[in-house]
Amino acid sequence: MSSERAALAPERFVLSDGTIYLDGNSLGAMPVGVPAAVEDALHRQWAADLITSWNDNGWWQLPARIGDRIGALVGAGPGQVICGDSTSVQLFQTLVAAARLRPGRTVLITDGGGFPTDQYLTDSVARLLDLEVVRIHPSELARHLDARTAAVSFSLVDYRTGELFDLAGVTAATHAAGAVMVWDLCHAAGALPVRLDEAGVDLAVGCSYKYLNGGPGAPAWIYVAAGLQAEIDLPLTGWHGHRSPFALEQHYAPAASIEQARIGTPPLLSMLALDAALDAFDGIELSAVRAASLALTDQVIAYADEQLTRYDVEVVTPRAASRRGSHVSLRMPSAYEVCQALIARGVIGDYRAPDMLRLGLTPLYLSGQDVDRAMAELRDVLETKAYQAVEFARSSDHPVT
Repeated sequence: MSSERAALAPERFVLSDGTIYLDGNSLGAMPVGVPAAVEDALHRQWAADLITSWNDNGWWQLPARIGDRIGALVGAGPGQVICGDSTSVQLFQTLVAAARLRPGRTVLITDGGGFPTDQYLTDSVARLLDLEVVRIHPSELARHLDARTAAVSFSLVDYRTGELFDLAGVTAATHAAGAVMVWDLCHAAGALPVRLDEAGVDLAVGCSYKYLNGGPGAPAWIYVAAGLQAEIDLPLTGWHGHRSPFALEQHYAPAASIEQARIGTPPLLSMLALDAALDAFDGIELSAVRAASLALTDQVIAYADEQLTRYDVEVVTPRAASRRGSHVSLRMPSAYEVCQALIARGVIGDYRAPDMLRLGLTPLYLSGQDVDRAMAELRDVLETKAYQAVEFARSSDHPVT
C-alpha cells in the first residue's frame, strides 16, 4: 500500500512536530478548535454569564445536541442519542434496561474477551437482577441463543485484537431469539461507518475520547432506539431525565423521549470541548475515513509480514478488511519494553498485556508516510534491541503506557 497516502485533515488537529501518534484508539489528538471553545466556556459562559448560561448559552440543550451530532456518525436518526456521564454508567443503564425489557428470561450473553469494565458491569447487573452470565466469542453466538436469553452485549471492535464483528448479523440473530441487543461502540464510533438504525439495534453506548477526539474524561453517550423509548425502564432516574425537571416533583416520571436517559448535571466543560472537537468531522464522509483506515492498517500488516516476522512478531488483527477495525495489534516478546522504546523515539502506540503492541491508525491526522516512519522505527528498535535498555523496563511507578 502506498506510503504517499495523505492524512484526511491534519490541519484540524494539534500535534507536536516529529511525533507520530498511533494511540488515537485510546485518546484522540486534540482538534484545533478545542482551546478556544474551552477558553470561551471558562471566561465568558462561566465567569461572566454564570448561571444564565443554562438558557442563554444553550447548556441545557447541549447533551441532546451533541447526541444528535454523534448519532449522525453512528447511523442514528435525531432524538435517539444523548451525551453525558461515563461509558460505565451508560453501559449499566443499557444492561439493566435490556434485562427489564425481557422479564422472565435469565441469561445475559457477553464476550469473554471483552473490555474488563464491560465484564465487571455485566457481572454486577447479573447479581442485581439474579441473572446468569454466559461468556462466549461473538462467533459462537448461534449455539448459545435460546428462550432464556434476555440480552446480548458485545463490543463491535475487540479492544485487544482489532477484530470487527458483524453488527447487522449479530443483531438479527439476537432478535430472532427474542432477546435485546446492546453494542459497545467505543472502538468504532468515528473510525468506521456504523448503521444503528439500519441494523435495528436496540441499545448502544460509546465513549467520545477515542476516535471522536473529545479529550481525556470526555462524556460518553447512549443510544436508545426510538421504538423502545416509550417502554424502556432505565435504572438511574435522575432529575434531568424527568418529564418536568423544573417542576421538582416528589416522584419520578420519565421524559417521553431520549431525554429520559439524562441523569444529573452533565460535565459542561468537557461537553463543550467535545462539541468543538466534533467539528473535525465536518464535511468528511465516514466512508472516506474507513477507506483510508483500511489502507493504513493494510500498510502496517504488510510491513509486519514482510519485515518483522524474523523478530517473532505476529499480526493478531484479522487480515480481511470486513473483519478489521482501525487498529492493528502485533504480538511480540517484550512488547511493553518495545512500546516504551518507541515512545522515547516519538512514536506513540500502546501496550496490552501480556504481549501485544497496539497501533491505532487514525486517518484524519495520520498519513502513509507517518506509518512508514513508525514501522521503520519499530524495526530498528527490534533489530538493535534498543528496548533492552534499563530505562524501558516495566516499573510500578509507570503503570500507564
